[in-house]
This record gives sequence, C-alpha cells and structure tokens, in this order.
Amino acid sequence: MPTFLLPYIFIGGGLLAGVITERLVLNWLRRWAERTTWKLDEVLIDALRGVAFLLLTLLGLHLALVYWRLPPPYERILSKAIVALALLIGTVALMRFLSGVVIHYASRYVLVPATTSAFQTIVRVSIFVVGLMVIFQTLGVNVTPILTALGVGGLAIALALQDTLANLFAGLHILAVRQIRPGDFVRLESGEEGYVGDIGWRNTTIRTLTNNLVIIPNTKLAGAIVTNYSLPESETAVLVQVGVSYDSDLEWVERVTREVARDVLRTVPGGVPDFEPLIRYQTFGDSSIQFTVVLRGRTYPDQHLLRHEFIKRLHQRYREEGIEIPFPIRTLYVREAAPILKRDPGGDERLGASDRPS
Repeated sequence: MPTFLLPYIFIGGGLLAGVITERLVLNWLRRWAERTTWKLDEVLIDALRGVAFLLLTLLGLHLALVYWRLPPPYERILSKAIVALALLIGTVALMRFLSGVVIHYASRYVLVPATTSAFQTIVRVSIFVVGLMVIFQTLGVNVTPILTALGVGGLAIALALQDTLANLFAGLHILAVRQIRPGDFVRLESGEEGYVGDIGWRNTTIRTLTNNLVIIPNTKLAGAIVTNYSLPESETAVLVQVGVSYDSDLEWVERVTREVARDVLRTVPGGVPDFEPLIRYQTFGDSSIQFTVVLRGRTYPDQHLLRHEFIKRLHQRYREEGIEIPFPIRTLYVREAAPILKRDPGGDERLGASDRPS
C-alpha cells in the first residue's frame, strides 16, 4: 500500500469509527443500561454522546501526522493543538459525567435541590475550570500567574457585579435552607402565588395557576414574607362558611352536612378520603346561625374544586331535607312625625294649613 495513502486511511478510519460508535455502539449500550437498576451507567453513556465521534476523529488525525512528514515546527504545533482539543473534549465529557454523578447523589443524600439550574451551573463550572487548569499544565503553561491575575481582578469583578453576586448568594441561601423548593406552592406577600419552577443563579420563577411566569430576583425572594403551602406537608385544610335558619335542628344539620362532606372527600379528585370532616358552630348572625365546615385537600390548589363541589352538593341536600339557608333580612321601623306648630303674628300657636288633618 502506498505510504501517502496511510494518513487519509487513518483519518477516514477515525471518522468511520466515530460514526459507528455514535450510531450503533452507544445506542445499544443505552438500551442495555435502561434495563439495569444502576443509574450511573446511563449518566456515563449520555456524557459520551457527541464526544466519542470527536475523540476518534482526533485520534485518526494524530496517527496521520506520523506519515504526513510535516516540518518539525508545524508538526509540534499541530500535535499540541490536537492534544489540547482532545483534553478539552475529554474535560467536557468528564464535566458531564461528574456533574451527573454529583447531581444524582446530591438529590438522594444531600439537603440541596440538585435539579435547580443554580446548583447544576456551579457544579459544571467548577469541574470545567479544574479541567482547564489541567489542560494548561499539560501544555506546559504556568497557571500561577493566571491565578494571581484572577485574584487581583476578583475585587474589581465583585464590585462590578454586586447585584449579580448578591442574587447568586441569595439563591444559594434559598437552596441551602430548603424552605422554598422547586415544585412547592407558595404565596408572596405581594399576592402572587403559584408553583416554584426553578431557582436560578439570578432569578426564581413561579408558575401561577393561570399558567403565567412570575420572575423574582433572588434577593427580593430571600427578603420577602413567603407562605409555603407545601411545608411541612402538602395537605391543607379547606374551610367553608355556612349559615342555616334559626328554626333548624342543629344536630340534624350537623349530621347531614357531615355526610355531604364525607362524600365529597371520597369522590372528588384532590380530597383526602380518610379525613373526618369537622363542623364548628361559630356565632348567632343577623339572619342565620353560622358555622364552619373543615375539609382536607391533598394540595393547596385542590381546595377550589373541593369547595365548588361541596357547595353544590350541600345546597342540593339542604333543599331535599328542608333545611333553610336564609337570606339576609333587615326590618326597619319608621316612627310617624309629630305635627309642626306655627306661631302667627298675634302670638297664637296653631297648626299650619299644610299640617292640618284633612
């Protein structure tokens, strides 16, 4: 075989090996990994996606350099460039794998939500910076001056990015204390409420029930009064105010209302079927005896459907049982005005013409 063909054979072989690895080998390994209980094999295969093709191509190019017989200076430059690219690609693959490992174990054993973008960004950037330091050391570049320059310039960067750094550390504080987590249903002191979507390095997003996003800087969220309806547990009490006529038998009203409440909790999605509804009479109102019915929902948003169905069914049942829900009534008593006395010029008091009875 002619020697001048060998470089092209190595390059073509590297390209072909990369395509076969990406299209066949990794797909087969992925299907095999999905059948295992160990999750890190899937993380490793996902980390090699796109990387295997580039590494095998660079390997073929590196082998081709031996037979190209380039001038030594150019050969050294090209060889170092290939090594640097290979180390950079390897760093990316290692960053994917190690970040996947850290996120996998952190979500299981560490009290930090690993699914948030802030946590994932910090892990990946840290691994990537370490990989860059390794690449510089491998290429013979002294990293000490770089670290010194970064240390001196860090103060200027911190002053220029005060707001960004404040939001970053506020987000880390929110993640660390775990009082607000992705997926929690919260209400802000300003009135906005919804599900926490993501805690990023600058903002936190909240998805409202109307499917809109509320974007809040982390510093404002960390300093705000927030009601978290998902802590300490997601189940929540649902209070419904009811009033019945003064002529009603209160024992019978309580029994009927409790039956309706049990049926709602068993049949309506979002109800807690094992919860025993509570009824507490409160006060003698202007036109009714008022009481509160306590139901229980699985999550805070479930209260709307539970209250909706309970009011419909209770109204129908009260109508069947003859229990009256009275309208507000106010009776006005009007006193008749006394006759107005008028004094005539002669000094006599008499009724005015318009005031005399007809």
